[in-house]
Amino acid sequence: MFDVTRYATAAQSIVEAGRFLYDRGWSPATSSNYSARIDGDHVAITVSGRHKGQLGAGDVMVVDLHGQAVQSDCRSSAETLLHTVIYQLYSEVGAVLHTHSVKATVLSRLIPAGQALELEGYELQKAFNGVQTHEGKLIVPVFDNTQDIPALAEETRDWFARHPEQPGYLIRGHGLYTWGRTMADCLRHIEAFEFLFECELETMRVRR
Repeated sequence: MFDVTRYATAAQSIVEAGRFLYDRGWSPATSSNYSARIDGDHVAITVSGRHKGQLGAGDVMVVDLHGQAVQSDCRSSAETLLHTVIYQLYSEVGAVLHTHSVKATVLSRLIPAGQALELEGYELQKAFNGVQTHEGKLIVPVFDNTQDIPALAEETRDWFARHPEQPGYLIRGHGLYTWGRTMADCLRHIEAFEFLFECELETMRVRR
């Protein structure tokens, strides 16, 4: 059983995030999926196929940390396990956001297979928790897109078990996943990633 008041708070944070991300063009139409932790065993997550700029309380459901619906006949996102694996790995994480921006999608297709995106020398790297200087290197893994979500969830679990400090990842031709202690932290991470992705794409363009 989950606390209804905590669910309502989590659902409202998701609704507000959806409006913000849709307005920025980072979650067009029914793409993307968002979640927020309710407690140690339950997560509020967007119902599959809902327009992210028009979310209401009925568009957010509850799942357990195995991705199973709780007290709902709705169907959560097909990518629910990509959310729950993060909550399993990181007890401090309070929100996970997945977006489909143009820059994240295009950049993920330009990174050679088997390589990660390396961000280095940007002042805005300090927008991520635990990063104190621009002098370090931020590694963003790029996973190949697949419809086998359980397999992809386990692939991400293996990566982040070995690299616990990383704040996000890309799926090739698909989009960005990032997380934070709070929804505000998570939204800050998305803004920082979007800026850094734009810088990388512009650097690639001028170097041609």
